[in-house]
Amino acid sequence: MRTVSFDFDSPEARFRVLINHEEQYSLWPADLEVPGGWTETGVCASKEECDKYLEATWTDMRPKSLRIALDGE
Repeated sequence: MRTVSFDFDSPEARFRVLINHEEQYSLWPADLEVPGGWTETGVCASKEECDKYLEATWTDMRPKSLRIALDGE
């Protein structure tokens, strides 16, 4: 079994912003392979920059299926 250690707090750390089919987002270390079920958004930056992107983009944290069920979106 392979284990990976990553310093999420390092100022040099680079992340990719990923999105899944429910339009939920995740930060992922830029040098690791994207896990199944997730797609790259095209954003690859420092944690601070990724956080700013998520703050502006992910305004409704409910999964897409729930938004559709409740709001008819």
